[in-house]
Order: sequence, then structure tokens, then C-alpha cells
Amino acid sequence: MNEKVGTKSVTARALAVLDTFDAKHRRQSLAAISRRSNLPLTTVHRLVHELEKNDALARGSDGDYEIGSKMWRIGLLASVHADLREVALPYMEDVYEYMEDVYELGNDAVQIAVVDGLRCLVVERIAGSRTMSVMSTPGSRLPLHATGVGKVLMAFGTHELQDAVLNSLDRYTDTTITDAKKLRAQLATIKAQGFAKTHEELAAGATSIAVPLRGKGGKVIAAMGIVAPSDDSRDISRMLPVLQVTAAALSKKLVESGY
Repeated sequence: MNEKVGTKSVTARALAVLDTFDAKHRRQSLAAISRRSNLPLTTVHRLVHELEKNDALARGSDGDYEIGSKMWRIGLLASVHADLREVALPYMEDVYEYMEDVYELGNDAVQIAVVDGLRCLVVERIAGSRTMSVMSTPGSRLPLHATGVGKVLMAFGTHELQDAVLNSLDRYTDTTITDAKKLRAQLATIKAQGFAKTHEELAAGATSIAVPLRGKGGKVIAAMGIVAPSDDSRDISRMLPVLQVTAAALSKKLVESGY
């Protein structure tokens, strides 16, 4: 196949499509991508289809497109995420070992996530061999409004972020909160109490609890949480003090590391 198409190569045109996505254009229609890339709509349609097929773009329920999982998995190799993972991993291991030794919670996972557009990106996760299959993996992009780590990031995020998410609340289970007024009130509570807890809001059978991680000036830069089976007789809330103490120590380390 000849890669040249007109005066631009296929690679250059595909990159032009990806370049249309930025902080203000995280989700776009085909028409918007065509307009911002200065490429014909028919060309954009073909390129977007190929990018979607290879997980470089993902199509939402409303038909708009956003950056796909493959791009975020590659993005995890960037120094900013690699450094965060390196600093955080020993603290996550401490939490996981405590869960196993004290509470015998062998089916749980510890994860750290950061804001990524209108979703949260899981940058690291530690899980046991019997961990639920619905749990995320590093590189997964989860909805902010239906996860513990996501709600923490959303609660401590900007008003612009909150408004954007509240305008598009997808339902994943019967208990997913899709009422913007109700969720906004919950976010205020999460910010005041310093933690978030969910029960089967993203997937049936899963519950989570999460706390913020802070960088310079006390700014929340990430969230650390635990995900566990919701039918477990042991209350995941018992891990909150451990999460809070670990988060405080990790936050101090992050500040020392320049975050």
C-alpha cells in the first residue's frame, strides 16, 4: 500500500486527527474532527474507523469520539506517570499487605488514578490472583462519577470539570448516580469528609473506597482506592484509617519528589 495520499501521508493524516484532541476538545464528533484537522469528512471517517479498530480512539454512546485505551497505555510510559507509579508502589504494597495480613482481604485490589479528560486513568494497580475480573488494569480509563477514585478526583477537581461530567452521566448499573443534583451534593460531602465510597455503581458485585493524594500546596493530584467484592461480609470501610495514614505519608513523599 502506498502510504502517500495527496500531499500528506496516511501517518500524517492520522496524527492530524489525533492532534484535534486537547484539553478543550476531549470528545468530538466526526464533523468537529474534520473541521479542526482540515481534512475531508470522508477521509476523517476512514481514519477514525481505523484508529477505533486499533483502540487509538473510542466511540462513546452518543457517537462522539475520545482518545482510546491504546494511547493511554502508551502514555503510561511517559515519565510523569512512570515517576508517580515508582513513588507510589511501595505505599500501595503496604496497604495491600495490611489487607491480607489483618483483614484477610485476598480478593481486593489497590489502585491509583489521575484525572484524564472526563475520566480517570488508572496508573497502577496491585491485585491478588483471585481478584474480581471487573476490576481495572493499569491504563484503564474509568468514569469519574461511578468509581471511588473518580469521585475523589471529581470532588476536588475544578468547577469546569464537575460541570462537564455532570452534563453527561452514563448509567452502568441500577445504582449508578445519574441525577446531577444528587451527585453534586455527594461531591460536596466527599470533599468535606475526605473520602469517597461506592457500592456497585460501575459494576455489579464491586464496592470501593478512595482517598485523595496531594502534591505541592495541598493540591489533589491523584486518588488511591481499594476495590472489593460487595458481597464480602467484611466491611471495606475498616480500611479507611489505613488508607488515610498511607495517603498522608505518600503525599509527603510526592511533595518531596516535586509533585
